[in-house]
Formats: sequence, C-alpha cells, structure tokens
Amino acid sequence: MKKIILTGGGSAGHVIPSLALLPELKDFEVHYVGSRGGMERGLAEAAGLPYYGISSGKLRRYFSLQNFTDTFRVAKGVGDAMKIIKKIKPDLIFSKGGFVVVPVIAAAKLCGVKSVIHESDISPGLANKIVMPFAEKICVSFPETLKYLSPKIREKAVLTGTPIRQSITRGDRLYGFKLAGFEPGGKPVLLITGGSQGAEAINICVREALPQFLEKFRIIHLCGKGNSCGEPQPGYTVIEFSDNMPDILAATDIVISRAGANTIFELLALKKPHLLIPLPKGKSRGDQIQNAESFFKQGFSKILPEEKMNAQTLFSEIVELYNMRESYIEKMNAHKLSDGIAGVINVIKSVIAST
Repeated sequence: MKKIILTGGGSAGHVIPSLALLPELKDFEVHYVGSRGGMERGLAEAAGLPYYGISSGKLRRYFSLQNFTDTFRVAKGVGDAMKIIKKIKPDLIFSKGGFVVVPVIAAAKLCGVKSVIHESDISPGLANKIVMPFAEKICVSFPETLKYLSPKIREKAVLTGTPIRQSITRGDRLYGFKLAGFEPGGKPVLLITGGSQGAEAINICVREALPQFLEKFRIIHLCGKGNSCGEPQPGYTVIEFSDNMPDILAATDIVISRAGANTIFELLALKKPHLLIPLPKGKSRGDQIQNAESFFKQGFSKILPEEKMNAQTLFSEIVELYNMRESYIEKMNAHKLSDGIAGVINVIKSVIAST
C-alpha cells in the first residue's frame, strides 16, 4: 500500500482541503504532520488520521526579534520531520500551506521524498513561496496565480481548482430549516457568515440594517464565537458556529461572506449567489481582495469593499444580488473547476508513478 503524509496548518483553510481528498485516498496509508499545538491536530484526529506534532515557528513579513528565535524552532522542526519521514517512509508529501509546512517540505527534500504543494489563493502565501522550489508539482486554484510564479516554478504548476469536502454538497434542506427555526417556504433565506471567527465589521452593519433585511429575507447569521450580534427574533436566527454547515447552506438562497479561497469555492460548487466582503488589505496581505476580484471578473460574485460598506449599501447590494440571482447561477454552472479533488488526485498519482 502506498503511503502519503498530509501537512498544513494554522487555519482550517490549510487543513480542510487536504481532508477533502481522503475519500480518494482510501487505497493509501495516510498520516498527518502538523505543529505540536496547532488547531490542525483536532481536525486531523477527528478524520481518523494518525497525527505527528513537530516544532515550528511563525513566518513574519515584518521585523521581530521572534524571527530569530523561530529560526531555531524551524530548524528543530526539520529534524523532527526527518525522523517522522524516515519512520513512515512515505511515497509522497502533500502540503496545503501554513508555516508548519516549511520544515516538513525541507525535510522531505533532504530525505529524497517528493512533494506536491497546493496554493488556494491567487498570490502564494509566504510559506508556500519558500517551499515551492523543493516541490515536484504545484497545484493552483486560479489561473491568475501563474503570473506570480517565476518561470522555473511556473513550469511545475497545474491548474486544478480547490478540493471541496464532499459533505458540503450533501446537506439536508429541511434539516437546515429546522436548525434555523424556520418553516419551509416563505421569504428567501439569507446566510451571513464571516467564517468560524465571524467578522465584526459585517456583524455591526447587519445589526443596523436588520429591519430592512427582515422585510425581504429570513436570516441565518453565523456570528462567530464570542462576537456580539443582534438578538434573535422571528425570521432572524443567530448561531455562533455550526458543524451543520452543509444543512444550513442547503436551506440558504443567497450568502454574504468573506472571500477566503475555500469558502468561495464551496459557494461556487453549491451554485449559491453571494456577495463578497473581502478582508481589507490593512487586516491581511490582500489575498481575499484578489480572490474576490477574480470571481467578480468571471461573473460568479458581487463585491462590496468593507470601506464602502454601511447599512444602506449592504442592503441595496443584497437586493440587487437576489434580483439577478439566476444570472449568477448560470455563470457558476458553466465553470469547469468548481471542485479540484480529481485534479489534485491526478497530480498526486502522476508524481508517485514517476518516482
């Protein structure tokens, strides 16, 4: 039986796409390597994977004394990862991103084990930039990513799309209504989400616009853990976070969301009309803005920049989105890379076959 090590961490976005591959890796012995205290441990172990924690440091684009101490943590992580790789003897490493992948991919190179990297966003994150020269192949989600790669790295790139967990497409619409406390039929359902941590700027704006929204929609508001949202009332359900996202999405007609790559590809796969409010550049490296602009150009999304968002603009954009929903659904139906599982699996198997 072939063996594969999955790695990636720091956020769910660096883990869930890897776990989405598991149904197609059933003929493989699969292991997961992440950081010792990383949130990826819980997700990997919940999926039934043996988990190995290594030392790792955070990669910062700015000056910090911690950059010096973390260099030693990364070096130790390379040693930790080499021991794990020599013990497991994998046929391949599949890396999704996040700072933990740097020591793992470096160790793989030193051990003579081939690796495949996946980049979800248009412009590669810092960790992926560092390890791309070591990889055999680089899977990308957006065609625009190619212009951010050097000619030598570009030769190794394959446009695959992003792997989407199969469970997200199997939601129960009636159960989603039950979770929200809604009856089937009636006003359309608007889902508002900023991810598991919520998005406070969006939450504040929704509270202000709520009376207008409730005239036209029923609302499921995924507020995020610890965030403050409006008080639940008829037609307005507040949920901190839910493991029943497939069911909630099945009950949803349109969506307000941030523009993380995994989220928008899930909305694309589900053909859910959506308004994207990307995380501003001051709060990120600008990757969500790039993701949103790509989907806008392809006709999949409406965009509302956070700096232009207020109660009135948010409400008017959503009304316009709902009125034009069939046009957006038609564009999404025509897209060929709404789920990248097959593309990524083909790359993994071809690299292993070439070993």
